[in-house]
Amino acid sequence: MGSVDASETTVTGWAARDATGHLSPYTYTLRKTGPEDVVLKVKYCGICHTDIHQVKNDLGASKYPMVPGHEVVGEVVEVGPEVSKYRVGDVVGVGVIVGCCRDCRPCKANVEQYCNKKIWSYNDVYTDGRPTQGGFASAMVVDQKFVVKIPAGLAPEQAAPLLCAGVTVYSPLKHFGLMTPGLRGGILGLGGVGHMGVKVAKSMGHHVTVISSSNKKRAEAVDDLGADEYLVSSDADQMAAAADSLDYIIDTVPVKHPLEPYLALLKMDGKLVLMGVIAEPLSFVSPMVMLGRKTITGSFIGSMDETEEVLKFCVDKGLTSQIEVVKMDYVNQALERLERNDVRYRFVVDVAGSNLEDVA
Repeated sequence: MGSVDASETTVTGWAARDATGHLSPYTYTLRKTGPEDVVLKVKYCGICHTDIHQVKNDLGASKYPMVPGHEVVGEVVEVGPEVSKYRVGDVVGVGVIVGCCRDCRPCKANVEQYCNKKIWSYNDVYTDGRPTQGGFASAMVVDQKFVVKIPAGLAPEQAAPLLCAGVTVYSPLKHFGLMTPGLRGGILGLGGVGHMGVKVAKSMGHHVTVISSSNKKRAEAVDDLGADEYLVSSDADQMAAAADSLDYIIDTVPVKHPLEPYLALLKMDGKLVLMGVIAEPLSFVSPMVMLGRKTITGSFIGSMDETEEVLKFCVDKGLTSQIEVVKMDYVNQALERLERNDVRYRFVVDVAGSNLEDVA
């Protein structure tokens, strides 16, 4: 980090300039450290499928230049005078949001991720009018409310995916009362979120079925991740045999897909929880939910409290994410591979080890 003057610091990130989504070095300034701000030197940042949506403007709201990254782990290098939770040297995490109104019903209920005025960690505008930029950068400034401490016993590169993928599966299981041992759950899609879904659900004592479109991930689902069963959704006989067998399905698929085949797998009162960011309408016929009192619902990341909880849960249960660590100069290839589902199961960028300011 280089100082511009007493109020601004220059940093280097890797940014997309247009909807091609190609990232390259980009220099910009951080805001002045406020009373409740934490400045962190970024160590690692996970790559989420949402990063692809954002850098390629799949959702139609992208603003450039854009530095993506919302699974950020770093070391505190400065704190504002009113920061009480963190000290210089702490290893901390930052997730998908970095601001909220603090006055609405979700904010007062400590589920600030549902605030209509939430501020995204990148591709948004902060309260000072500056664009927010994410964790594919050498440093960030974040309000202490949106920072969590990484517990001892959890490697920083392992912690990064938990700040999005981990809490994204933990939050709905907690909210919908699906933490009871003995439940039968389905995980639809075995990517970054899905693999954490298997691990978290198994650690809660659930019987877990991975649902995928082909047999090619069977061995890794059962042998590597510990799933109890593997169901091929394109096999009509298998799907018919599994009807009315699941208490819930965590649907992590990030592209348009039919819902009815999966609704048929749910027991009465079963829940299909949507988690993939999909820009096209999904459809189903109403009797599929009416005749079993089934629920199609959604869940979005998790609260700051839940983020702290899932980090502790993973330490207590000995859970880790399965990752492939890459340097920043490989990030464009990593995004291309992620788009092809060619990663087991989460890319994590070694930001600190990439010496970003040497290539600016």
